[in-house]
Amino acid sequence: MRMIVCIKQVPDTADVKIDPRTNTLVREGVRSVVNPFDLYAVEEALRLRERIGGQVTALTMGPPQADQALRDVLAMGVDDAVLLSDRAFAGSDTWATSYTLALAIRKLGGADILLFGKQAADGDTAQVGPGVATQLDLPQITYVRRVVSVDQAANAPGGALVAERLLDNGHETIRTSLPCVLTVVKEINEPRFQSLTGLRRARKAVIRRWGAKELEADPKRIGLDGSPTRVVRIFPPKLRSGGVMLQGSPDAMVAELVGKLKDLVGKAS
Repeated sequence: MRMIVCIKQVPDTADVKIDPRTNTLVREGVRSVVNPFDLYAVEEALRLRERIGGQVTALTMGPPQADQALRDVLAMGVDDAVLLSDRAFAGSDTWATSYTLALAIRKLGGADILLFGKQAADGDTAQVGPGVATQLDLPQITYVRRVVSVDQAANAPGGALVAERLLDNGHETIRTSLPCVLTVVKEINEPRFQSLTGLRRARKAVIRRWGAKELEADPKRIGLDGSPTRVVRIFPPKLRSGGVMLQGSPDAMVAELVGKLKDLVGKAS
């Protein structure tokens, strides 16, 4: 069973900076961490490997410093890692990112299961996992809270997978053929700690690094030039003033609120 986990290095939430020229996140020189949601995807891949065997590869796209994010998950137990790093990738939106990751996955020979965190903590779009599934023409299950079973001997050529998908008011159970894409939610597991042995191994690991040339990427489909969406303007929301603080018992607060609403209606009329 071959599994690829796509992770992202994101800025520490306490140290976010924006490039005023491009309106994109500044990543170089900024303290960064592995996207928290991606750690659940890594953990689930490791658990699947323990259940059914196989190999887990971590894949990320980012500046050279994203190498550390890969070493962090190697220390958790991931088998190998690939970094996609090239100035030509800078400024990619979710469309261009999905295209680039799909090229790398094809170059790796594909996988039986592709795993993603449900979304990135910086962009919060939840689009890259489904975007990669679309680029590779693969079935997908989003917001997975539990992988029920993986049957490599099912009727489908690559086997089948059954998973529970989280909904607003419950969950649904879905069966799909393999290969497939999964995006997972934090309810799926509890990520393990890095081991001392894993840290030593990660420190010495040789991480493959591919750029646009190695991927044979179309320059019109990567980076800012290949991104159909743009951040036009970034600004903080205006501070709200006024407001009413109600105090007292629930009945007293309700009575006071109703009175204030009546006053407002009277003034408006």
